[in-house]
Amino acid sequence: MSSSIRPWRDIARRQSRQIMVGNVPVGGDAPITVQTMTNTPTEDIAATIDQIRRCEDAGADIIRVSCPTEESTRHFDQITRAAKIPVVADIHFHYKRALEAADKGAACLRINPGNIGSSDRVAEVVRAAKANGCAIRIGVNAGSLEKDLLEKYGEPCPEALVESALDHIKLLQDHDFHEFKVAVKASDVFLAVAAYMGLAEAVDCPLHLGITEAGGLIGGTVKSSIGIGSLLWAGIGDTIRVSLSAEPEQEVRVGFEILKALGLRTRGVRVVSCPSCARQGFDVIRTVQTLEERLQHIKTPLSLSVLGCVVNGPGEARETDIGITGGGAGKHMVYLSGVTDHHVQDADMVEHIVRLVEAKAAEIEANVTDAGKATEAAE
Repeated sequence: MSSSIRPWRDIARRQSRQIMVGNVPVGGDAPITVQTMTNTPTEDIAATIDQIRRCEDAGADIIRVSCPTEESTRHFDQITRAAKIPVVADIHFHYKRALEAADKGAACLRINPGNIGSSDRVAEVVRAAKANGCAIRIGVNAGSLEKDLLEKYGEPCPEALVESALDHIKLLQDHDFHEFKVAVKASDVFLAVAAYMGLAEAVDCPLHLGITEAGGLIGGTVKSSIGIGSLLWAGIGDTIRVSLSAEPEQEVRVGFEILKALGLRTRGVRVVSCPSCARQGFDVIRTVQTLEERLQHIKTPLSLSVLGCVVNGPGEARETDIGITGGGAGKHMVYLSGVTDHHVQDADMVEHIVRLVEAKAAEIEANVTDAGKATEAAE
């Protein structure tokens, strides 16, 4: 029996054991982490670090960097030292890149044991991971399933993906390695979700969610939201990566929006806004676009409602920290903590809202700091 005030919002999270990716816990009762991947040439150290910085600012918890060549790992330690978040080395085919990355500060090695070669090579990667305190992420992908499984099942199917994952898990466990998480990705949403559902029942390790090759910003966001969102809603998933043909910062933002929509993480300004219609007292679409851009620097969780007219405006404003509702003659009503407070003119509206949000964020942060100090004093 649920003791929650709103049981229809509760998500019963799958129990998994917890691993550490660098200093970030994944699985167990740890927050669901958001990952992305750099797309700069890894050999270009400055460009890669610059992109990692932008992803850190967007809220990324973990970042993956591809290591396809010997040159890409030669100065990999410069990247891992510069990053403030754990770096996962993405390895395909060349197992020596995994050994080099582990030695140079990778927090996790992303490998597909099936395409890395023999059991001896997997054993070498495991030894390097153990020696350097690295986790391993087993990455099963519908596009690169082993030939024997394709022959057995005839096509990539949920059972084939799960069997591949279990084979890889056994490889690691046979070498007494247990600090791993697993992904069974596919570009087909139905296939990916069914595979993750099956894997979730079969194992207790953390699961890394993703719909691979999801597409561009809009199409990929929709596919990822349906796939990843369905699994998270079912309580499955410990870390997520939204794969978009877009800049990695966008992947991070979409990942956080999925988590925010399900009440699993909070970060930055949650905007409630209407699609706009002929009743609008100001240009809602352009205003929201501008505000989202101007408020990206806010990391404190708070809510802002932007509605064009008084039909739903007051009701939504009652539920948000700050609200604005369109009025006549370019004069709009501002709500603070759900209560009508003052009016603002059209020309001043965006600047005014930005200042209010920044002030509210500072107030929340100050209260958190004061509460922390009071707790310390009491102890």
